Amino acid sequence: MKFYSGFSLQNEVYLFERYLRKNDYTVVGFSYGAIKALQNVIETLDKGERVDTLQLLSPAFFQTKDKKFKRLQLLSYKKNQAQYMQQFLSGCFAPYEAKIVESRETIQEELSELLEYEWCSETLLSLTKRGLKIEVYLGGADAIIDVASAREFFLELATVTYIKNANHFLQLN
Repeated sequence: MKFYSGFSLQNEVYLFERYLRKNDYTVVGFSYGAIKALQNVIETLDKGERVDTLQLLSPAFFQTKDKKFKRLQLLSYKKNQAQYMQQFLSGCFAPYEAKIVESRETIQEELSELLEYEWCSETLLSLTKRGLKIEVYLGGADAIIDVASAREFFLELATVTYIKNANHFLQLN
């Protein structure tokens, strides 16, 4: 299994143990890492290598947010990166107590990519036609992404597991 971490994070895979398919042919991405996981799967399949399952855990889904929201996020990050990250992580765990996660250095371009990324239904559909199974996990209490729109978007293309009271980290408490 190959795992891609969320924005500014590393080694948070332990938070998702209950959802993971642990085998050599699964690629998993959490939040921003879901974008990177999808890119990896496309490259891997294009090389003729095998991938059976793509798991997207709380995939970064901001394509329904307006330009003002995205601009404010970037401005807040530029103004005080440490404060932005503290508020971001707090929002990821809300409404529950934060767990221990490791941070890594981030750059503004990653946040920009995360905010501007557009999920493409044609791309995902073409992958499923090639035999890839796509699983999406969403938390109903997620305060980070647009869960309702993400759920509606992915329902046509993937198996969607909606965890009613779960936060962005898919935690229930």
